[in-house]
Amino acid sequence: MSGLIAEHLKKSYPTSSEPLEILRDVSLSLEAGQNVAIVGPSGSGKSTLLAILGSLDLPTSGILQVDGVDPLSLNEKELAAYRADQVGFVFQEHHLLPQCTVLENVLIPFLATRTANAQDVETAKSLLERVGLAERLTHRPAELSGGERQRVALARALVRDPPLLLADEPTGSLDQSTADAIAELLLELQGERQKMLVVVTHSQSLAAKMQRRCQLDLGVLEEVA
Repeated sequence: MSGLIAEHLKKSYPTSSEPLEILRDVSLSLEAGQNVAIVGPSGSGKSTLLAILGSLDLPTSGILQVDGVDPLSLNEKELAAYRADQVGFVFQEHHLLPQCTVLENVLIPFLATRTANAQDVETAKSLLERVGLAERLTHRPAELSGGERQRVALARALVRDPPLLLADEPTGSLDQSTADAIAELLLELQGERQKMLVVVTHSQSLAAKMQRRCQLDLGVLEEVA
């Protein structure tokens, strides 16, 4: 079955007394081309949920499928390949490697499973052109503005053509005008390529741009108008 299906996800950590429950009962579904913002107070579990959706963390219980694949059933090697192929990540801090050029940073996701080939390089260049950085291929992150670094991160998230994009506060470290530009670009790229997009954000302006909005509070996710 295509799309994202998360059902009754729970996450808790053992303590000396009662388990600490971060996610109590979270269900979410998305189809290709759909996007959703997840908002909520600090400490509500938003980043934990995003990590589970991206298979960077495991739930205590629940069901997760992305385009018919159950990542919870995969071994470590299979999971690394799954993340590389199925999920693109965009974080508040761009996490670019300072010693690598813009083009090299975009090609990094291929290292999870293989060496980038000539077609991969052309794909990366095409994405960098799309995000307005065609003239910056050989620059390093320190030579870019904050908005430009986040544009590189967007290209990197898309370079392997994953069906699912996950963004954790993607505009949180940017000034308002740059944040608005990055938000519009993120949504344009997602729509053009018919990706599923889940954005965790404190920004009401970013959340308002999304097709759907969900509130996570006390470990429970609820859709809001």
